[in-house]
Amino acid sequence: MNAFLVAGCTSDAGKSVVVAGLCRAFARRGVKVAPFKAQNMSNNSVVTPDGGEIGRAQALQALACGLEPSTRFNPILLKPGSDRTSQLVVHGKATGNVSARNYIEHRAHLREVAAEALAGLRREFDLVICEGAGSPAEINLRETDVANFGLAQAADLPVYLVGDIDRGGVLAHFYGTHQIVSAEDRARIKGFVVNKFRGDASILQPGLEDLARRTGVETLAVLPFIEGLWVDAEDSLQSSVGATVGPSGPGMAPVARRGLSVAAVRLPRVSNATDVEALACEPGVHVRWTDNPNDLMNADLVVLPGSKATVSDLAWLRSRGLDQVIVSRTLPTLGICGGYQMMCREIVDPQGVEAPSSEPVLGLGIFDARIEFQEEKTLIRHSNGAYEVHHGQVVDHREQPWIGDEGSQRGVFFGTHRHGQLEHDAFRKQWLRQIAPDGFEPSSSPNASFHGERLRQLDLIADTIEQHWDLDALLASLA
Repeated sequence: MNAFLVAGCTSDAGKSVVVAGLCRAFARRGVKVAPFKAQNMSNNSVVTPDGGEIGRAQALQALACGLEPSTRFNPILLKPGSDRTSQLVVHGKATGNVSARNYIEHRAHLREVAAEALAGLRREFDLVICEGAGSPAEINLRETDVANFGLAQAADLPVYLVGDIDRGGVLAHFYGTHQIVSAEDRARIKGFVVNKFRGDASILQPGLEDLARRTGVETLAVLPFIEGLWVDAEDSLQSSVGATVGPSGPGMAPVARRGLSVAAVRLPRVSNATDVEALACEPGVHVRWTDNPNDLMNADLVVLPGSKATVSDLAWLRSRGLDQVIVSRTLPTLGICGGYQMMCREIVDPQGVEAPSSEPVLGLGIFDARIEFQEEKTLIRHSNGAYEVHHGQVVDHREQPWIGDEGSQRGVFFGTHRHGQLEHDAFRKQWLRQIAPDGFEPSSSPNASFHGERLRQLDLIADTIEQHWDLDALLASLA
């Protein structure tokens, strides 16, 4: 037995963070460990060195293990394009769009895909830490489940159930999940893990003891709430309007002499929302998600991020009056991927890849370029770690390129298809010096490194887990 599954009572219970911390903790012990998520639903994705596409959370977990991201770690990815349909990505490649109903028809095949991918990792690694998807208690989906008890059954995995106590009701979540699943699935639950706990643990203890009497399952760890935790968001739940992006708490780099305000437009179908996070690792750069035109007017920098539904999000932009503010700005504005495409002259989609009509859609007209959607998705990983994931291609381009021969630059307006470009510290700092107001100077502190900050956060999670979960006992239980 060299694998186990970390499931969550609910979405956003913290299982991605717990898996990342476990990966980091075991890797630091010298264990050859790998992450695995059979099926992910997220528009935050990464292009891997082997030319595929996986969820951003699995790329972070791979980093925790000291590994490059790989399609083996997330063989099935769903990228929502609307409330009813998602793009299905298998082994890193898009295979078409599916609805919630017809996706069920694919699941028999996808269960085989997931099982085979996990089996391959188990042959190669000492330990594989699997992450579930959503809640494992969705009994209406159990028959065709790919990522939770379906995977645990197929691969004979023990299951550890994570619950978010910060939202309240965690004991009921544990008990309800335990009771509603089948007896066979219930027997796989080997421990509960309370996540995001604040306060006196002794007050919680009687509840945990009663829970153990009722279920026969012990609570193996009570993980405290980590103040200022800052890791890659798995989905748009962590990119809500008004949310401030970036690290906080003790030990952070000092604030620069002059701050720089960044307004990131919270599109309805925002993708790769993590692009703006690299800006936030710079001391004095204050990044906030917004959908308010007033916030865009005086921001030192506006970022129009990627979108999984560029045409409909462009229509939304216009309905809010955000387009007029962006076009009239005299301060720097950056468009990334879908945001860049919106800033061009027009968008056409003759194959119906995204838009309901093949008629040209007028863009914001900031860049004299035409975007044409192609059925085949562009997946490129650049040498500095930046990557491209897009169906829209730039044609009839009449602008000055921005990054090498890619992107566009006109005055204070910048556009690129490259995600993760701002994570490259030297590039980010040089660009901020170019566009920032007088008095702002990017920090030379080692703390102002995106990659360094991610590793620091991973170590923080691992340290917390090591202190509150007996990992020696966990390993012994797998023997």
